[in-house]
Amino acid sequence: MANQLLAVLPGKTRLALLQSCVTVDLEMGNILCERGELYSHVYFPLGGCLSLVSVVSGHPPLEIGLIGNEGMHGGLLALGVTRVPQRVVILGAGTASRMSAGQFRKALQDHGSLLHTVNRYLNVVFEQLTQTAACNRFHEVEARLAHRLLMIHDRAHCDHFHLTHQFLADMLGVLRSAVTIAAGALQKRGLIRYRRGEIDILDRIGLEARSCECYAAGVGITTR
Repeated sequence: MANQLLAVLPGKTRLALLQSCVTVDLEMGNILCERGELYSHVYFPLGGCLSLVSVVSGHPPLEIGLIGNEGMHGGLLALGVTRVPQRVVILGAGTASRMSAGQFRKALQDHGSLLHTVNRYLNVVFEQLTQTAACNRFHEVEARLAHRLLMIHDRAHCDHFHLTHQFLADMLGVLRSAVTIAAGALQKRGLIRYRRGEIDILDRIGLEARSCECYAAGVGITTR
């Protein structure tokens, strides 16, 4: 599976980046990096999924974004940012092309097309983060759960994935009991099958209909 951000680069630029990358495994549940750490590497997911998590003292973690093979982690280096702004957790197992931060900075200087592509990608990420903030504030748990499941489905590239009640609760910033009720409602409608952390997407179109407007808005952002 290819990384879509790398795929849109001119051939010479893409080859130069790939020559500086190594392929690494992403193991589900592992913390890739913590907020405040210096960027040591950038990651271009090939499969699997990374969860961007905001951590506030005295409160459970809250997911604010997802990265799959449509994007990358570490693009903020293009803006001169040196430290990771959020905790990054591996949500779905897979692989990624990894490149050192130093090599990435040099590539940005050497290849104008890379800088242009990364800046456009960062603009998409910022818009999605804004949409997610509004979604977390205004929309009901069932609609938000449908939204998150669709986002994961897009990045998992399969109809089955593993997510515990607690992980889903952390993603949505709610109690586990709220996830149980929302997942139960989606299952009763025949949209998903959910048992002991194993989720199957049964009716993608129906799940889109139950999602809040933020899923469609996010898709529109990424396809501009």
